[in-house]
Amino acid sequence: MKQKLMTGLIGVALTLAAATTSAQDIQDRVIKFGHLNNADHPVSLGVKRFAELLAAKSGGKLKVQEFPASQLGNEMQQQSALQGGVQEMSAPATTSLAGIVKEFGLVDFPFAVSNFAQADALLDGPFGQALLARLPEKGLVALGYWDLGFRNVTNSKRPITKPEDLDGLKLRVIPNPVFLETFKAFKANPVPMPFAELYGALEAKAVDGQENPFAVILSNKFFEVNKYVSATNHVYAANIMLVSKRFWDRLSPVEQKIMNDAANESRAYQRQVSRAAAQKAVAELQAKGMSYNELSPAEQARMRTVAAPVAEKFAASYDPAIVKLYRDELARVSK
Repeated sequence: MKQKLMTGLIGVALTLAAATTSAQDIQDRVIKFGHLNNADHPVSLGVKRFAELLAAKSGGKLKVQEFPASQLGNEMQQQSALQGGVQEMSAPATTSLAGIVKEFGLVDFPFAVSNFAQADALLDGPFGQALLARLPEKGLVALGYWDLGFRNVTNSKRPITKPEDLDGLKLRVIPNPVFLETFKAFKANPVPMPFAELYGALEAKAVDGQENPFAVILSNKFFEVNKYVSATNHVYAANIMLVSKRFWDRLSPVEQKIMNDAANESRAYQRQVSRAAAQKAVAELQAKGMSYNELSPAEQARMRTVAAPVAEKFAASYDPAIVKLYRDELARVSK
């Protein structure tokens, strides 16, 4: 009897010790999560799902405070804030990382993937993971890729039905060399500009148009300032879940695992809502008065040919090992 009681007491003590350790391993923390998109955008919906999962998995101790719509600054300002440890998380387009890890430019290569399955396989596989592995030395930790969608051109002048239609158009592009060179190849006049300034520039006619996924075009009311939306699908764009490395290093292994698990679970949800929103956005943009057109496969192929030298030029300046991995993976996912 005494032996059983002792065994029972030891069991209870061990259980209590485990519970105490686990509770001590999770501290009360508030995570400032900033991004550029409006609160109705799929990136914001992803942040909200991540916040719910994080709270559930941490017993309410890890809390996310969302700052949408560039409230904490543009992509570069938020990136610096993460590196400096004054902001915990952000979800920028991968494009913004090319300044610190130039091989992220490979993700922006025009006409590289033609559907979502290829895009996910490329980013979730060895190539996408090799890029993420380069971020910690730059003060950032990545928890995976979210969907932003295929990018499409809007403008106030004419529908884009063939490469020549881009000739002479003043288009706002992300301040990124691959985007600049791609649109120069089409003889457009690309204007690099922070996203927060874009609506005003379109309204003032400082630029004729811009390029973004359908959900971004709708969420930011570009239909008020641009008449034409063309499904150019010239680049697949992803967002990336970033954490400040200074903040990450302060987390216990238990907290880091909870963050990773919540990120992985929120990814599937975010991609699903983002892709559904893109489909719905096309109909809504037309209902708002935009003129929508698709490109014929032949003209899409011509655009791919015009843009090909841009990819070759940039690939030559990147780490050959990453370029080889990118090409091998592209061949694998395109089969």
